[in-house]
Amino acid sequence: MGELFQRHGRRLLVYLRGKAGANDAPDLLQETFVRAMRHGGLEAMPDPEAFLQVIATNLARDRARRRNTEAKYLEFREELPEAPSPEAPPGDASEENDRSQLLIATIESLPPRCREVFVLVMQENLPVKKAAERLGISDSMARRHIRLAFRRCREAVR
Repeated sequence: MGELFQRHGRRLLVYLRGKAGANDAPDLLQETFVRAMRHGGLEAMPDPEAFLQVIATNLARDRARRRNTEAKYLEFREELPEAPSPEAPPGDASEENDRSQLLIATIESLPPRCREVFVLVMQENLPVKKAAERLGISDSMARRHIRLAFRRCREAVR
């Protein structure tokens, strides 16, 4: 594996910088080789460079999709008020506690599958696609559940 990294690592890093940016490229390069090692038998493949390229491309796409999903579905977090500081008047802390309780009640009132998707994505930090796979539902259905959950949470805190 070390020899493959020596031969193809720099080229893949340059490629990933173009696809995902300089900050994400080293992590994606490392993950490319980790996945290749898990696959095994890479040295015996007729074109290991092409296989590494496919892995790197898929990882870059997944990262871009995840970022787009986060930007699209998680923007409501910015609308939520920050927790009051310890020096804040007692009424602010009480109001924040009321909002928290309201959000918890809203999440608990979601339909069961919707709540499951929401918890997997928000608490376990799973990408929506992975949550869908874990629950045995389609990616588009998981996205519908997330949209519904976010909509209800936004409405609850307004």
